[in-house]
Amino acid sequence: MAIFTLGINHHSAPLAIREQVAFHVDTLPQALCALTRASSVREAAILSTCNRTELYCATENPEAAAEWFAEYHQLERDTLKPFLYTLPSRDAVRHAFRVASGLDSMVVGEAQILGQMKDAVRVAESAGTLGTHLHKLFQRAFAVAKEVRSSTAIGASTVSMAAAAVQLAERIFESLADQKILFIGAGEMIELCATHFCARQPRQVTVANRTVERGRALADRLGGQAIRLDELADTLGQYDIVVSCTASPLPIIGLGMVERAIKARRHRPMFMVDLAVPRDIEPEVGELGDVFLYTVDDLAQVVATGMESRQAAVLQAEAIIDTQVDSFLHWMASRDTVPLIRGLRDAAERARRHELDHAMKRLAAGDSPEKVLEQLSLRLTNKFLHAPTQALQLSDAETRKDLQEAASRLFHLHPDASAGH
Repeated sequence: MAIFTLGINHHSAPLAIREQVAFHVDTLPQALCALTRASSVREAAILSTCNRTELYCATENPEAAAEWFAEYHQLERDTLKPFLYTLPSRDAVRHAFRVASGLDSMVVGEAQILGQMKDAVRVAESAGTLGTHLHKLFQRAFAVAKEVRSSTAIGASTVSMAAAAVQLAERIFESLADQKILFIGAGEMIELCATHFCARQPRQVTVANRTVERGRALADRLGGQAIRLDELADTLGQYDIVVSCTASPLPIIGLGMVERAIKARRHRPMFMVDLAVPRDIEPEVGELGDVFLYTVDDLAQVVATGMESRQAAVLQAEAIIDTQVDSFLHWMASRDTVPLIRGLRDAAERARRHELDHAMKRLAAGDSPEKVLEQLSLRLTNKFLHAPTQALQLSDAETRKDLQEAASRLFHLHPDASAGH
């Protein structure tokens, strides 16, 4: 069984493609079951975030997973092909370790991806699609991420998405203390953004969420108020800054809604950040003259700042990962010998029991214990060595040389022993 990773991310595909293949969190368990049921994939986990959608699989046929991926999202395979990467074996393991450590993120060293990967593993476990190989892969990935963070300064100069959003907003408004901010959603990313924005002590903070209770809980922590999503159309014009990140499969803020909001604001500028994939805000909104709309891809230009200071830490992290990849692949290879080892032990146990029964019968017949023990040891020795001895004697010259070398290693023989001295 081999491990493969296939998917798309911010390196391989623009946002317009990424949002078409995102998995909604509520449908992930069903998707995992469908993947393992409809293809030759034995084990599977799906990591779907703003910047990536990846399938981690244990399978001998990654093509089947790629076909399922396109079919599930109702896309032509040729449409995805230019953006889709398939990573086999060593590359797949290394990729998983790099993702968990934050090295493959838009913001190098960010820690949020580790939590998202752990969530993906929990979903796969609950769905029953996480087998021995992937379980070991992810547990090792989490351990590698921990080592990278504790042994390097990979996260020391990290600019988060949330901090980048604040920096962009401060380019538009002279002071955030005078602005009213609306956060749409109540998930982890919104909470991170809200924490950064609220550090600037804005004039007003509002949280809009589909579940009002959850929105109110976040608003209470921020010292703000909560509204329902269906109140957006009537209240959007009140806010100077809008940050949205929900799991909605369709946009929740359309062009017409924003046009009415801008008119009500008498064309005062509105700063909008759409961190959702698929997008929460229709792309056409960004074409309005009084709106400054930024997506996750736009933030990449801001978070690139400070990359130079992280390069030494990145090199250290890559060295740690390379070592751990070799260790994991060694474990994978050792798994292949398990059936053979089990077979050897079963055969030896059968021989031992057979000879022990024979010895017990001889003792019961009155033979001396010394003689019975001597015969038992000889019979066991002959039985264990019969098959390898016969294989050596009956083999041709070329095969015999390989068998001699193998026998010397397996039985820890002196070099002269295999040469017949």
